[in-house]
Amino acid sequence: MTHPGLIGAVLYAKDLGRLVQFYFTVIGVKPPTIEKGFVVLGLKPSQFVILSIPKRIAESIDIATPPELREDTPIKLAFAVEDIARARDRAAGLGGAINTAKREWEFEGAKVCDGHDPEGNVFQVRQIS
Repeated sequence: MTHPGLIGAVLYAKDLGRLVQFYFTVIGVKPPTIEKGFVVLGLKPSQFVILSIPKRIAESIDIATPPELREDTPIKLAFAVEDIARARDRAAGLGGAINTAKREWEFEGAKVCDGHDPEGNVFQVRQIS
């Protein structure tokens, strides 16, 4: 039976392996599907797909260190995590970051905080009690 509503998200990556390792480690979701050019994290019905940007396009993209945040997009991915502090520590070791505890807030019964991955994509983590 199909359920209406959002069932997943897709993110394009310049460095597929690096972003898969980042989200796998920070969010704690194992990749059930690994194929040439894409990885699917999570289980149906809610899946996060990371696709490799075609080489000809990726060559024209420069990722600074630290990355320039892509805050000008109207979409922000949100992920459930068991512990924001642990996710923050893991993100820092992999070229991304999650904002400090001082910038956390409450939203619909969850503690939330924004961060970014190694390519500058902004995301949110939610620690649901």
